[in-house]
Amino acid sequence: MHLASTDRFALLAGSANPALAESVANRLGVAPMERDVGRFPDGELRVALGASVRGRDVYLVQPTAPPVDQNLVELLLLADACRRSGAARLTTMVPYFGYARQERRQGREPVSARLVADLVEASGVDRIVAVDLHAPAIEGFFRIPVEHLTAVPLLAERASTWLPPDSVVVAPDLGAVKVAERYARILGLPLAVLHKTRSGDGAVSVRALTGEVEARAPLVVDDMVSTGATVDAAVRAVLAAGARPEVVLAATHGLFVPPADALLSALPIQRVVVTDSVAVRHDLGLPLDVVGLAPLLTEAVRRLHRDRSVGELVAATASA
Repeated sequence: MHLASTDRFALLAGSANPALAESVANRLGVAPMERDVGRFPDGELRVALGASVRGRDVYLVQPTAPPVDQNLVELLLLADACRRSGAARLTTMVPYFGYARQERRQGREPVSARLVADLVEASGVDRIVAVDLHAPAIEGFFRIPVEHLTAVPLLAERASTWLPPDSVVVAPDLGAVKVAERYARILGLPLAVLHKTRSGDGAVSVRALTGEVEARAPLVVDDMVSTGATVDAAVRAVLAAGARPEVVLAATHGLFVPPADALLSALPIQRVVVTDSVAVRHDLGLPLDVVGLAPLLTEAVRRLHRDRSVGELVAATASA
């Protein structure tokens, strides 16, 4: 069902992932609203809307992916521009939410995720749509509604095409156990959990393995792949425990910041299944299989724009 018949709707694409925004717009039968993003000579970011949003229901698509600070500030400025231009309601669609790993204080550090939540609220956003937040507790940092979707069922379905019957789902650390349990439940596979430690220089080591991986093909799962250090340690640990060198990696957010390409390329990974929550990089030389989020986000927009419940949609993805 297209939304082209109404002038009360607008989809605004930030610079972080215009391809995803375009895909959502095509499914909705609308064109992304014109906007201008540039910089002043001193480096300050400048944004301007290319059309009126007064009285309209605006959906801003802008993941805060690397470069995180730049994309976050752009989101804030675009949101403020919509608010000051009279938008009736502003929903920010943030498929990847940056700073999500800084959700609790350690020593003399800030709770950065809470600060970012406060900034997003202050910019005039009325509602957030996020996909697979690194820490689900972040939803509680917002005083505005958060629609928390998940790509796990989509990723599990795609990963299943690359898995032999005698596979095992591997959680690379304790933080990924709940995600791994959902993959295991969907795929009907056993689960193994690794216990890792991280040193001050970012090096990762595995100190224990719970579960049976011998002679099984591992499906290593997590919510994101950043430097690849955790995946590297996990794969080497399960191979040392007798797993077959036929590894599939699945994660919602493929950040692939250096040295991820070098680390992952050195492993016997048959396929890397990720979504397009961040702009897809095809220059990595990795065997990527990209699952599009546009169908999931489009259905969320359709329901929200018509003030219909997304409970069914959220339940269908979150409980699978």
